[in-house]
Amino acid sequence: MRNSRREKSDAMKTTFLHLLSRTAPFVLVVSCSSSTAAEDWSRFRGPNGSGVSDTTELPFEFGPDKNVLWETRLPFSASSPVLADNVVFVTSYADEKLLTYSLERSTGRVLWKREIVRSRSAKVYPGNDPASPSPVTDGENVYAFFSDLGLVSYDAEGVERWRRPLGPFHTFYGMSASPILAGDLVLLVCDQQSGSFIIAVDKNDGSVRWKVERAGMIDSWSTPILYTPEGGSAQVITLGSFRVDAYAVETGNHEWWVNGMGYGPVSGPVLQGAMLYVSVPDQTEFEMPSYEAQLQSFDENRDGRLSREEVQEDGFLGEHFGFVDPDLNDVIEPKDYQAAFDASATQDFGVVAVRLDGTGDLPETNILWRHQKSIPYAPTPLLYQDVLYLVRNGGIVTALDPSTGSVHKIGRAQGAIEGYYASPVAADNKVFLTSETGKVTVLQAGAAWEILALNDLEEDVVATPALADGKIYLRTREHLYCFGTPAGR
Repeated sequence: MRNSRREKSDAMKTTFLHLLSRTAPFVLVVSCSSSTAAEDWSRFRGPNGSGVSDTTELPFEFGPDKNVLWETRLPFSASSPVLADNVVFVTSYADEKLLTYSLERSTGRVLWKREIVRSRSAKVYPGNDPASPSPVTDGENVYAFFSDLGLVSYDAEGVERWRRPLGPFHTFYGMSASPILAGDLVLLVCDQQSGSFIIAVDKNDGSVRWKVERAGMIDSWSTPILYTPEGGSAQVITLGSFRVDAYAVETGNHEWWVNGMGYGPVSGPVLQGAMLYVSVPDQTEFEMPSYEAQLQSFDENRDGRLSREEVQEDGFLGEHFGFVDPDLNDVIEPKDYQAAFDASATQDFGVVAVRLDGTGDLPETNILWRHQKSIPYAPTPLLYQDVLYLVRNGGIVTALDPSTGSVHKIGRAQGAIEGYYASPVAADNKVFLTSETGKVTVLQAGAAWEILALNDLEEDVVATPALADGKIYLRTREHLYCFGTPAGR
């Protein structure tokens, strides 16, 4: 009963919220021409958000007392670690302060910590936090986004280079899309209940190079990726509610879009060649009761509306009142409830493969297939060695053929059947799946995947691991770990 209730709450977070972190999925397939360095993990989910590294000799058995190279205690946040040549950058939040850390990559020693006292305090869903987005680095400087501040950049020594105030944001569930780099630009998508936009900031001085309003777009929490079509210029691909869009990196021009996506994506898009894979959660699994039923239960003064005072704290409306109250006036009108009801009832969920070919409004024929079973809530799909992996709450693991969407294998990560917020990552012929209670299942990669090991970190985990240099950098609720095989073994 406890697990069922938790899964339902988690799904609603990802479905109706930004749930952090991290990533609900509908999969779209698109082609990517960007190249990546073997040991690059400079942004959320590594090279172009793929979750894949070329590193080798990764341990498949590890934990608090096994194959630990170092561990460092940090305050909790949902953000994931990113790597520069000699350091690990990570963000956090504690005591009203927005924190950025630089740790020595070889030892975990804190090189510097920078604090900014937040000037505002937006009340957001408890599943999120002001430091939920992951930072990004150009190998020397770090760029971080905090929902109660905006963007800020520090150099290698921790000296603040610039800050770009953004917000406040109109969202009940908070913000979680992470910034990315494209040349000398920092790109950030800020989808919210109203006022959504994508912005490009000069990485050298924080000045705005362009900003494009995303008219009509609402809540999403997906981190974008880059794509360069053959013979064309670089584009940034964004997955939002009901649509995928591409904008020219240099100008912000709206290059193309694809409709037919579901509501509330948390996961990011994944590219391979001219195919894009995206994942949007199935909101229909968690049916909202009718407005009439809610009125009958809670409308004490019989005015045909629902106030915050009338709604019980327990139950869907008590927990997600702000989602159904888009103008945040503490009153739910019939039109507010209907809009939320319609969003949760959309049938355009699932993992979707899209051929990237054309400009403007791409036709339905560009959608090659759609898979609608065992769809993740938050984790981004993983495309590795020509197999597309999905991990869903309950430890359900699905391996798909990326060219057709047909199922190779579906099974469970036995011993780790709870919720999943961290996205799967892969390297060294291994796939790493991390549950919210800190169980890390390691799979032997392949269409007929098999379980190699189940590791218990003994702490909750929502952040996505980073893989590089034969090491696993993994953030738990209280620690940042570096796992690897000690020298001499």
